[in-house]
Amino acid sequence: MSDLLDQSVILDRAQHLVEAAIKAGADSADAVAARAVSSSVGVRDGSPEENERSENDSMALRVFIDGCKASISTNTTSDPDILSKLAERAVAMARLSPRDPFARLAARSDLMDNAVVPKRVAAIDPFDPGIPSTEELLMMARGAEEGALAVEGVSKSGGATAGHFLGGVVLATSHGFVGSYFSSRISFSATAIAGTGMHMERDYSFSAAVHRADLKEPTYVGRRAGERATARINPAKVETGTYDVIFEPRVANSLIGHFASAINGTSIARHTSFLMDKLGRQVFPSGISITDDPTLVRGLGSRPFDGEGIDCKPLALVEDGYLNQWILDSATAAELGLKTNGRASRSGANPYPSTTNLTLTPGTQTKQDLISGVKDGVYITDLIGHGVNGVTGDYSRGAAGFRIRNGELAEAISEITIAGNLTEMFARIVPADDLNFEQAVNAPSILIEGMTVAGR
Repeated sequence: MSDLLDQSVILDRAQHLVEAAIKAGADSADAVAARAVSSSVGVRDGSPEENERSENDSMALRVFIDGCKASISTNTTSDPDILSKLAERAVAMARLSPRDPFARLAARSDLMDNAVVPKRVAAIDPFDPGIPSTEELLMMARGAEEGALAVEGVSKSGGATAGHFLGGVVLATSHGFVGSYFSSRISFSATAIAGTGMHMERDYSFSAAVHRADLKEPTYVGRRAGERATARINPAKVETGTYDVIFEPRVANSLIGHFASAINGTSIARHTSFLMDKLGRQVFPSGISITDDPTLVRGLGSRPFDGEGIDCKPLALVEDGYLNQWILDSATAAELGLKTNGRASRSGANPYPSTTNLTLTPGTQTKQDLISGVKDGVYITDLIGHGVNGVTGDYSRGAAGFRIRNGELAEAISEITIAGNLTEMFARIVPADDLNFEQAVNAPSILIEGMTVAGR
């Protein structure tokens, strides 16, 4: 493990690849070197059911020659001769590639100052050096499962899992940027099954964090899974009609995810987004804000710099209901005639635009206030399927949850479909004040009036 934590090892290899590519004739180049260790365990009825561990070293090189681009990736090797040959191969590939007028390294003027990187890493605190043992992970999973089974009405366990990830990444470019950082993730979850025979229902709960100290208590998480499952027993049907719909936070964040996909620079450049003509226009009600903040302390999506070496700064995507920004990397920005806003991500050689910690800011009403204001509606706790058309904004998903009658939660419901159009849905969003930062995309409870609900 100490070798994994030695950043100098992968830093030297990334820089060597870039230098070898320039020596082989590339005009410019960048390289990403990464190391990762992950482990996961699973239990059912207290007994270990799964125990996996993986380690991965990878390197990726991107080269540019006279407007042409090529990329190559490999498992990390410490042999400088092999790295040099890989660089030569990438350069040869670039010479045979078609021209791409938009592919490029980030401009030198946009790159983060190398000296600032360690300060930013310290500020966002993305790494917990404490590495849990397999037995500690098993204890988390068992604790969550025990909490679920202790709930009256839970008939059996659907299993519990726990996992840990530790990774290190280095980015080096021929424009002079060199940055590196470690990140960690730890999580556990439990699934509970309630009821008997043909009337069984299941639900789950989880906790995830960058630092182990920020996790919720396992038995609490398990108890929430059990309570959610028992509440779903004997669901009723719903008459097809128009209803006010409230999405609980765990599913409300999916609506913000659909918004992020629609303003992704790739979708805009390809003309495949229903929001492509909405920049600078009002998309949400007045008072609504959506932010993307890579500097959030211990945020699950936080990072000190983006996948091209650009300083990661908070971004106001929506202010007072108005759409202000696309999500851009250098290539999509160039294609759209804009400037990158530091949202490049990377899982290999080629960057792509994506969000970091995406958040719909909370409203002023409580969740109970929203429920109390609904005479006849549905409260959604689970969504099924992926029925969203990114080009038209048409939305149709299977769902389950509870009826709302005269301002109060009533019987459980299932086997319904909720439908609408995201443009119209966004324009009617009313957020509650119950925002929690549990994932990389977070939203409070959301009310949308007048949605189509198909049932019996």
